[in-house]
Amino acid sequence: MNPTLSATPTIRIRIRRSGERGHANHGWLESRHTFSFADYYDPAHTGFRSLRVINDDRVAPGAGFPTHPHRDMEIFSYVLSGQLAHQDSMGNRRVLNPGEIQLMRAGSGITHSEYNPGSTETRLLQIWITPSQRGLTPAYTEWSPPAHPSPKTLVISPDGRDGSATIAQDAEVYLLRLPAGTTVTHDLTTGRGVWLHVIRGTARIGNTILHPGDAAAIEQPGSLEIHSEQDDLETLLFDLR
Repeated sequence: MNPTLSATPTIRIRIRRSGERGHANHGWLESRHTFSFADYYDPAHTGFRSLRVINDDRVAPGAGFPTHPHRDMEIFSYVLSGQLAHQDSMGNRRVLNPGEIQLMRAGSGITHSEYNPGSTETRLLQIWITPSQRGLTPAYTEWSPPAHPSPKTLVISPDGRDGSATIAQDAEVYLLRLPAGTTVTHDLTTGRGVWLHVIRGTARIGNTILHPGDAAAIEQPGSLEIHSEQDDLETLLFDLR
Protein backbone atom coordinates (compact mmCIF):
# COMPACT_ATOMS: atom_id res chain seq x y z
CA MET A 1 0.00 0.00 0.00
CA ASN A 2 1.27 3.48 -0.75
CA PRO A 3 2.40 5.72 2.10
CA THR A 4 -0.39 7.46 3.94
CA LEU A 5 -1.44 10.61 2.10
CA SER A 6 -3.07 13.68 3.55
CA ALA A 7 -6.32 14.51 1.72
CA THR A 8 -7.32 17.38 3.99
CA PRO A 9 -5.87 18.77 7.23
CA THR A 10 -8.09 16.35 9.19
CA ILE A 11 -8.51 13.24 7.01
CA ARG A 12 -5.76 10.76 6.21
CA ILE A 13 -6.10 8.17 3.46
CA ARG A 14 -4.38 4.89 2.65
CA ILE A 15 -4.42 4.02 -1.05
CA ARG A 16 -4.62 0.61 -2.72
CA ARG A 17 -3.84 1.08 -6.41
CA SER A 18 -5.47 -1.08 -9.07
CA GLY A 19 -2.18 -2.23 -10.54
CA GLU A 20 -0.97 -3.49 -7.16
CA ARG A 21 -3.79 -6.01 -6.81
CA GLY A 22 -3.32 -9.73 -7.17
CA HIS A 23 -4.02 -11.18 -10.63
CA ALA A 24 -5.14 -14.63 -11.75
CA ASN A 25 -5.97 -15.79 -15.27
CA HIS A 26 -7.54 -19.23 -15.62
CA GLY A 27 -8.60 -18.81 -19.24
CA TRP A 28 -12.33 -18.88 -18.54
CA LEU A 29 -11.86 -16.52 -15.56
CA GLU A 30 -9.67 -13.46 -15.13
CA SER A 31 -9.69 -11.95 -11.65
CA ARG A 32 -8.12 -9.04 -9.79
CA HIS A 33 -7.85 -9.51 -6.03
CA THR A 34 -7.89 -6.44 -3.78
CA PHE A 35 -7.10 -8.67 -0.78
CA SER A 36 -5.31 -12.00 -0.37
CA PHE A 37 -7.31 -14.76 -2.04
CA ALA A 38 -6.64 -18.33 -3.19
CA ASP A 39 -3.04 -18.53 -4.49
CA TYR A 40 -2.48 -14.78 -4.07
CA TYR A 41 -1.19 -13.88 -0.61
CA ASP A 42 0.05 -10.51 0.58
CA PRO A 43 0.33 -10.13 4.37
CA ALA A 44 -0.18 -6.37 4.02
CA HIS A 45 -3.55 -6.89 2.30
CA THR A 46 -5.62 -9.57 4.02
CA GLY A 47 -8.76 -7.48 4.49
CA PHE A 48 -10.10 -4.29 6.05
CA ARG A 49 -12.08 -4.64 9.27
CA SER A 50 -14.88 -7.13 8.43
CA LEU A 51 -14.30 -6.75 4.66
CA ARG A 52 -12.40 -9.85 3.56
CA VAL A 53 -12.63 -10.15 -0.28
CA ILE A 54 -13.13 -7.88 -3.29
CA ASN A 55 -12.57 -9.82 -6.50
CA ASP A 56 -13.07 -8.10 -9.86
CA ASP A 57 -14.04 -11.11 -11.99
CA ARG A 58 -14.45 -11.48 -15.75
CA VAL A 59 -16.14 -14.76 -16.74
CA ALA A 60 -16.10 -16.10 -20.31
CA PRO A 61 -19.40 -16.99 -22.05
CA GLY A 62 -20.76 -20.36 -20.98
CA ALA A 63 -18.19 -20.71 -18.18
CA GLY A 64 -18.45 -20.31 -14.44
CA PHE A 65 -17.89 -21.59 -10.93
CA PRO A 66 -19.14 -25.18 -10.45
CA THR A 67 -21.03 -26.16 -7.31
CA HIS A 68 -18.85 -25.54 -4.25
CA PRO A 69 -19.36 -25.03 -0.50
CA HIS A 70 -19.15 -21.97 1.75
CA ARG A 71 -19.80 -21.34 5.41
CA ASP A 72 -19.68 -18.46 7.91
CA MET A 73 -19.36 -15.69 5.35
CA GLU A 74 -21.64 -12.96 3.95
CA ILE A 75 -21.08 -13.13 0.17
CA PHE A 76 -22.46 -10.72 -2.37
CA SER A 77 -22.06 -10.30 -6.10
CA TYR A 78 -22.56 -7.05 -7.99
CA VAL A 79 -23.03 -7.58 -11.73
CA LEU A 80 -21.34 -4.88 -13.81
CA SER A 81 -21.94 -6.29 -17.30
CA GLY A 82 -23.35 -9.44 -18.87
CA GLN A 83 -25.41 -11.90 -16.85
CA LEU A 84 -24.79 -14.15 -13.84
CA ALA A 85 -26.81 -17.35 -13.28
CA HIS A 86 -26.98 -18.42 -9.63
CA GLN A 87 -28.16 -21.72 -8.12
CA ASP A 88 -27.82 -22.83 -4.49
CA SER A 89 -28.71 -25.56 -2.01
CA MET A 90 -31.48 -23.37 -0.55
CA GLY A 91 -33.42 -23.79 -3.81
CA ASN A 92 -32.70 -20.36 -5.27
CA ARG A 93 -32.32 -20.11 -9.05
CA ARG A 94 -31.79 -16.68 -10.52
CA VAL A 95 -30.23 -14.86 -13.47
CA LEU A 96 -28.87 -11.46 -12.44
CA ASN A 97 -28.48 -8.54 -14.84
CA PRO A 98 -26.19 -5.48 -14.72
CA GLY A 99 -26.82 -3.27 -11.69
CA GLU A 100 -28.30 -6.09 -9.59
CA ILE A 101 -26.83 -7.43 -6.36
CA GLN A 102 -27.33 -10.79 -4.65
CA LEU A 103 -26.39 -11.36 -1.01
CA MET A 104 -25.96 -14.89 0.28
CA ARG A 105 -25.46 -15.79 3.95
CA ALA A 106 -23.41 -18.97 3.98
CA GLY A 107 -23.86 -19.40 7.74
CA SER A 108 -23.84 -23.04 8.89
CA GLY A 109 -23.09 -24.15 5.33
CA ILE A 110 -24.40 -23.94 1.77
CA THR A 111 -23.37 -24.97 -1.72
CA HIS A 112 -23.86 -22.87 -4.84
CA SER A 113 -22.79 -22.40 -8.42
CA GLU A 114 -22.48 -19.31 -10.63
CA TYR A 115 -21.94 -19.15 -14.36
CA ASN A 116 -22.24 -16.87 -17.37
CA PRO A 117 -25.28 -17.96 -19.40
CA GLY A 118 -24.79 -15.34 -22.12
CA SER A 119 -22.79 -14.98 -25.32
CA THR A 120 -20.60 -12.13 -24.04
CA GLU A 121 -18.23 -11.75 -21.10
CA THR A 122 -19.73 -11.23 -17.64
CA ARG A 123 -18.00 -8.86 -15.24
CA LEU A 124 -18.85 -8.83 -11.56
CA LEU A 125 -17.49 -7.85 -8.20
CA GLN A 126 -17.54 -10.72 -5.72
CA ILE A 127 -17.30 -9.47 -2.15
CA TRP A 128 -17.03 -11.30 1.18
CA ILE A 129 -17.72 -9.82 4.61
CA THR A 130 -17.22 -11.82 7.80
CA PRO A 131 -20.45 -12.15 9.82
CA SER A 132 -20.93 -11.01 13.41
CA GLN A 133 -21.38 -14.61 14.54
CA ARG A 134 -20.81 -18.12 13.23
CA GLY A 135 -23.31 -20.87 12.48
CA LEU A 136 -26.17 -18.64 11.33
CA THR A 137 -29.05 -20.03 9.29
CA PRO A 138 -28.23 -19.62 5.58
CA ALA A 139 -30.23 -16.97 3.73
CA TYR A 140 -30.48 -15.27 0.34
CA THR A 141 -31.61 -11.74 -0.56
CA GLU A 142 -31.31 -9.47 -3.59
CA TRP A 143 -31.14 -5.78 -4.38
CA SER A 144 -32.22 -4.15 -7.64
CA PRO A 145 -31.63 -0.51 -8.54
CA PRO A 146 -34.65 1.78 -8.06
CA ALA A 147 -36.31 3.43 -11.03
CA HIS A 148 -34.87 6.79 -9.98
CA PRO A 149 -31.61 6.13 -8.12
CA SER A 150 -29.97 8.83 -6.05
CA PRO A 151 -26.26 9.70 -6.21
CA LYS A 152 -25.76 7.81 -2.92
CA THR A 153 -27.88 4.69 -2.39
CA LEU A 154 -27.79 2.28 0.55
CA VAL A 155 -27.70 -1.23 -0.94
CA ILE A 156 -26.74 -3.42 2.07
CA SER A 157 -27.28 -2.80 5.78
CA PRO A 158 -27.74 -4.75 9.04
CA ASP A 159 -31.40 -3.70 9.34
CA GLY A 160 -32.53 -3.74 5.70
CA ARG A 161 -33.73 -0.15 5.83
CA ASP A 162 -34.56 1.87 2.72
CA GLY A 163 -35.00 -1.30 0.66
CA SER A 164 -31.44 -2.52 1.19
CA ALA A 165 -30.42 -6.17 1.40
CA THR A 166 -29.77 -7.41 4.95
CA ILE A 167 -26.35 -8.46 6.23
CA ALA A 168 -25.39 -10.16 9.51
CA GLN A 169 -22.71 -7.62 10.36
CA ASP A 170 -22.45 -4.00 11.49
CA ALA A 171 -21.68 -2.94 7.93
CA GLU A 172 -23.30 -0.57 5.45
CA VAL A 173 -22.60 -0.61 1.72
CA TYR A 174 -23.48 2.38 -0.46
CA LEU A 175 -23.51 2.61 -4.23
CA LEU A 176 -22.32 6.02 -5.40
CA ARG A 177 -23.20 7.11 -8.94
CA LEU A 178 -22.19 10.71 -9.57
CA PRO A 179 -22.33 12.80 -12.74
CA ALA A 180 -19.04 14.47 -13.60
CA GLY A 181 -18.38 17.56 -11.51
CA THR A 182 -20.63 16.61 -8.59
CA THR A 183 -19.90 15.74 -4.96
CA VAL A 184 -21.44 13.61 -2.20
CA THR A 185 -20.57 13.55 1.48
CA HIS A 186 -20.36 10.70 3.97
CA ASP A 187 -20.07 11.16 7.72
CA LEU A 188 -17.69 8.69 9.34
CA THR A 189 -18.26 8.25 13.07
CA THR A 190 -15.74 7.30 15.75
CA GLY A 191 -14.76 3.63 15.76
CA ARG A 192 -15.71 2.99 12.14
CA GLY A 193 -13.80 2.84 8.88
CA VAL A 194 -14.57 3.50 5.21
CA TRP A 195 -13.28 1.50 2.26
CA LEU A 196 -14.03 3.16 -1.09
CA HIS A 197 -13.64 1.03 -4.23
CA VAL A 198 -13.79 2.81 -7.61
CA ILE A 199 -15.58 0.91 -10.39
CA ARG A 200 -15.83 3.52 -13.16
CA GLY A 201 -14.74 7.12 -13.56
CA THR A 202 -12.32 9.15 -11.46
CA ALA A 203 -12.86 10.12 -7.84
CA ARG A 204 -11.17 12.86 -5.86
CA ILE A 205 -11.02 13.01 -2.07
CA GLY A 206 -9.23 16.20 -1.10
CA ASN A 207 -6.06 16.12 -3.23
CA THR A 208 -6.13 12.34 -3.72
CA ILE A 209 -7.19 11.00 -7.14
CA LEU A 210 -8.58 7.49 -7.53
CA HIS A 211 -8.98 5.69 -10.86
CA PRO A 212 -10.97 2.52 -11.73
CA GLY A 213 -9.84 -0.38 -9.56
CA ASP A 214 -8.23 1.92 -6.99
CA ALA A 215 -9.40 1.94 -3.39
CA ALA A 216 -9.02 4.18 -0.36
CA ALA A 217 -9.18 3.38 3.36
CA ILE A 218 -10.16 6.08 5.86
CA GLU A 219 -10.46 5.55 9.61
CA GLN A 220 -10.54 9.03 11.06
CA PRO A 221 -13.99 10.34 11.98
CA GLY A 222 -15.28 13.34 10.06
CA SER A 223 -17.19 14.41 6.99
CA LEU A 224 -15.81 12.85 3.83
CA GLU A 225 -16.35 14.57 0.46
CA ILE A 226 -16.15 12.41 -2.67
CA HIS A 227 -15.98 14.34 -5.93
CA SER A 228 -16.52 12.98 -9.45
CA GLU A 229 -13.88 14.31 -11.82
CA GLN A 230 -14.05 14.26 -15.64
CA ASP A 231 -16.34 11.24 -16.18
CA ASP A 232 -19.40 9.85 -14.44
CA LEU A 233 -18.31 8.06 -11.29
CA GLU A 234 -19.44 4.70 -9.88
CA THR A 235 -18.04 3.41 -6.60
CA LEU A 236 -18.89 1.17 -3.67
CA LEU A 237 -18.46 2.70 -0.22
CA PHE A 238 -18.18 0.34 2.74
CA ASP A 239 -18.82 1.81 6.22
CA LEU A 240 -17.60 -0.82 8.71
CA ARG A 241 -17.35 -1.24 12.46
